[in-house]
Amino acid sequence: MRYQINGTIMQTVAVDLSPGETVYSQTNTMCWMNDQVQMDTHTGGGLFAGLKRTFGGGSLFITDFTATGNGHVAFAPRFPGTIIPVQLVAGQSLICRKETFLCAEKSVTLEIAWQKKFGAGFFGGDGFILQKVTGPGVVFLDLSGEVVEKDLAPGEKLLVHAGHVGVFDPSIDFDIQMVKGFKNILFGGEGLFLATLTGPGHVALQSMPIVNLAEEIGRFLPTASSAP
Repeated sequence: MRYQINGTIMQTVAVDLSPGETVYSQTNTMCWMNDQVQMDTHTGGGLFAGLKRTFGGGSLFITDFTATGNGHVAFAPRFPGTIIPVQLVAGQSLICRKETFLCAEKSVTLEIAWQKKFGAGFFGGDGFILQKVTGPGVVFLDLSGEVVEKDLAPGEKLLVHAGHVGVFDPSIDFDIQMVKGFKNILFGGEGLFLATLTGPGHVALQSMPIVNLAEEIGRFLPTASSAP
């Protein structure tokens, strides 16, 4: 398998496959392919496996793209952002947001990753049910906006607006804590809670949470009272 990432803020990843090689994606991400690629859409292990993916924010179905000759297939995210290719070794995992998985080699597994701490689940919103990808193989992850990567030392903490958390190592401890200070809560605009990431481990942050973009677009949409 060979791949090339093209573009800047609206990227695509084009994958060249040798005969018999397969990549897969969740639905609605393929943008073009040649006639040497065969599609096969299924639940990825049965109905229960598909339902578990939906609980993690994924799609009920996944699609395999298998080369019958020299195959070529390209994928694109639905929002402006940055595609990150990661080569996972056998047993290596990453935890990512539900919107982050784009496509991967067939040897990579995709499943939900439940958070162990009640606070992270109850107050974290989308942070409660995340996705986990496990190698071996190459996985392509899509983060919204620009990407900032940090390596946290053991015990080092990073407080993050939950929407900016993109991908992190399983060794990172993820929790939620209340914002300190009455004025910060009332006027700060960051909400009541922040995500707490505690090292050791690597974390990739995204600069433009989709929910922020949606809120900004929503401000300019006509309402029933403003409609002519």
